[in-house]
Amino acid sequence: MPLAIVVLAAGRGTRMVSSKPKVLHPIAGLPMLFHAMGTASELQPERRVVVAGFGAEQVSHALQDYAPDVEVAIQEEQLGTAHAADQARSALEDFDGDVIVLFGDTPFIRTETLKTMLDARRAKADVVVLGFEPDDPARYGRLVLADGRLQRIVEAKDASPQELQIGLCNSGVICASRKNLFDLISRIGCGNAAQEYYLTDIVEKANEAGLACSVVTCSEDETLGINSRAELARAEAIFQNRARQAAMAVGVTLVAPETVFFAPDTRLDRDVLVEPHVVFGPGVEVEQGAVVRAFSHLEGCQVGREAVIGPYARLRPGSSIGAGAKIGNFVETKNATLEAGAKVNHLSYLGDAHVGAAANIGAGTITCNYDGVLKHRTEVGAGAFIGSNSALVAPVSVGAGAIVAAGSVITREVPPEALALGRAEQDNKAGAAERLRQRQRARKTAAE
Repeated sequence: MPLAIVVLAAGRGTRMVSSKPKVLHPIAGLPMLFHAMGTASELQPERRVVVAGFGAEQVSHALQDYAPDVEVAIQEEQLGTAHAADQARSALEDFDGDVIVLFGDTPFIRTETLKTMLDARRAKADVVVLGFEPDDPARYGRLVLADGRLQRIVEAKDASPQELQIGLCNSGVICASRKNLFDLISRIGCGNAAQEYYLTDIVEKANEAGLACSVVTCSEDETLGINSRAELARAEAIFQNRARQAAMAVGVTLVAPETVFFAPDTRLDRDVLVEPHVVFGPGVEVEQGAVVRAFSHLEGCQVGREAVIGPYARLRPGSSIGAGAKIGNFVETKNATLEAGAKVNHLSYLGDAHVGAAANIGAGTITCNYDGVLKHRTEVGAGAFIGSNSALVAPVSVGAGAIVAAGSVITREVPPEALALGRAEQDNKAGAAERLRQRQRARKTAAE
């Protein structure tokens, strides 16, 4: 049976104190909305709908890059969760299958949990609700069961003293067929303390219609909702702790785990060693046996087997570091490929460059890749040696085995095995140092 995902992302999130929609605030560099969507996408839904409200244009713009196939429905007025879910009605009018309703500010629900809900819906229930048992249930809606069946959900502010004693709480996540979901939503009223249309009332309406409702449970951490900067920081800590544990479980050594930060798609192979204070941005792959030394920042790059990165290195998007290559301290690369065994050990910048196998780039070398309008490439051949403090003015190539003398500015092709000197001839003037010092002292005296 086909599956559709509806993600409610219309709330303002006033406690975030932000002009940006709450669901676009990042966890591990990725908006929390995309965490929720990514989990659900592993179930391969046929349709995905995001219900946006506050900052809808920002949400739509973000989705264009992340998931251009997602349909965006607009909730003009925030009148409750049932009203929000109902905005997806027209987008799913021609859809015949099951629907899972998620929340864009609840990023940690596991794919396995959603699959369990889906299996329960298809096996025995018309409506399935995700529940959990928190340490402190005070502010959560309660799941009221009778004879093993879910009878209704009552919000904490509407609950009786007896109902407040119930420990099983509502996450808000619901699974039902598209037909049942929207039929039941159309029966929901707003006769509650907040005068809002609660999606949770779907359970009571389902029971009144003779439909079966059941509960699937998960851990409290999965249902963590984010409403403030403090809760965002807590979510970041939860994500990073899970990522660190997962990395170490597959054979990665983290010298100081609490200081290493991951993106959702970071991939480290076994026997990778990561020293303290390393940040992995999106799109990083590090192969077996590589070492990432302290205070390095990697993003959008691939690091080959046994390569050494850092300390204090920055690998920017488009960087590809070959097996056994070395990127040393205070080296930055951008859209640059270093083949196996190449070395850039100190204080250098390589942008829009290709460096051949076993080439050596001396300290202070830069590729001058930008002319103020366009970017240009630099090619350094295998086994070439670039002396310290050289500037390679792109577009330019240095042939295999060539040597560039230290301090050179290279603006033309250097043939293979050639020696290139691109600096002015040195001129030593005997005795001129003392004469220069005397003139300088005289100027200083005059100035005083």
